[in-house]
Amino acid sequence: MLRLTTVADARDVRCAPRELVLSFAERSRSRLRSVLDDGTDVGVLLPRGTVLRGGDLLRAETGEVVRVRAAIEPLYRVTAREDDADPRFSLLRAAYHLGNRHVPLMLAPQALHLEQDPVLREMLQRLGLIVAECVAPFEPESGAYGGGHRHDHDAQGGSLGEQLSREAHARRAVDLSTLQFHR
Repeated sequence: MLRLTTVADARDVRCAPRELVLSFAERSRSRLRSVLDDGTDVGVLLPRGTVLRGGDLLRAETGEVVRVRAAIEPLYRVTAREDDADPRFSLLRAAYHLGNRHVPLMLAPQALHLEQDPVLREMLQRLGLIVAECVAPFEPESGAYGGGHRHDHDAQGGSLGEQLSREAHARRAVDLSTLQFHR
């Protein structure tokens, strides 16, 4: 069994002839057993919390590199009705309610995509949205404050939210000794 233990830096790899096709649920696990496209058994053994994306490269203990491909999955495609007075607001409202439930979402300019769930389908329909079944690779947002993986070669490291927070704090250093508190 080929043991895939690290996420490889794309700059160090010319090609990865073999692929590992995984669903989003599988790409969210740090430990799993699977099969490459050529039938080779593999064990994925990554640091806890690692979430793989389609196109990521995994390096085996032998030095071999394998490309991850996001599997085609059954999803819902959520869109606003043609007669909706404010379709963007309707999708924003749906994203808010789904986010409150910590539902992974893949965003598109005119649609939301999510894993199929009949309870969520009913909620979205009650919000006046169109919910259609589709199949596609599922690449949900990782979230501003985490949910993805880091690489040692990242210049700043961390998620978008963490980077924005660092930049904001760097711009305005506060001298706590000058603050006055009122009773």
